[in-house]
Amino acid sequence: MGLEARCVGRYGSQVSEGKAHLDSDHLLFRGDFRLMIPFNNMKAVKADDGCLTIALADGSARFEPGPAARKWADKILHPPQRLDKLGVKPKLRVVILGVQDPTFHAELEARTAVIFTKPQHEADLIFLGAEVKADLKKLPSCMELLKHIGAVWVIYPKGVTQITQADVMSASKAAGFVDVKVVSFSVTHTALKLLIPVAKRKKRGKS
Repeated sequence: MGLEARCVGRYGSQVSEGKAHLDSDHLLFRGDFRLMIPFNNMKAVKADDGCLTIALADGSARFEPGPAARKWADKILHPPQRLDKLGVKPKLRVVILGVQDPTFHAELEARTAVIFTKPQHEADLIFLGAEVKADLKKLPSCMELLKHIGAVWVIYPKGVTQITQADVMSASKAAGFVDVKVVSFSVTHTALKLLIPVAKRKKRGKS
């Protein structure tokens, strides 16, 4: 979501000025104390008089982002669906390569009927699963499969040493892509969006 605000945060006996950041599945506050609240831990959310109050199992947290408080509450109560964050629309040509997530496959089937689990040319979106660095060697061939305005999402595990975000970005650059966006794919995996550079897109679009 990318919403941020300098504000006062209160949690239990702790009170501090700091920065609150609202992501797609959690709120993170950094000040004299640090607090991360996943959406699924929130029992209730209320916005009133410029304050955002979040009820938790062990009490409540209160933040003061001002007039934006209602917008924050709405984002928490109505988070975007995963496929919306990933730009999946009906009838796009979607290629899934090595993404081991049955729930994701089911979500795609419910939204679009044009799904391939083997390499296909003229793809609008490619989802490439990368559990280890060796899987990133498939990136150059992904560019050949894409439409000139298509995108590759690299799906890789969070918090592991066998493959890191730096590894993914480095391999993406080496393959000729530009990385433009990072989103949380699941509790265990991150998704990095790659595009063909504009100059290459224009050239391919004319061919």
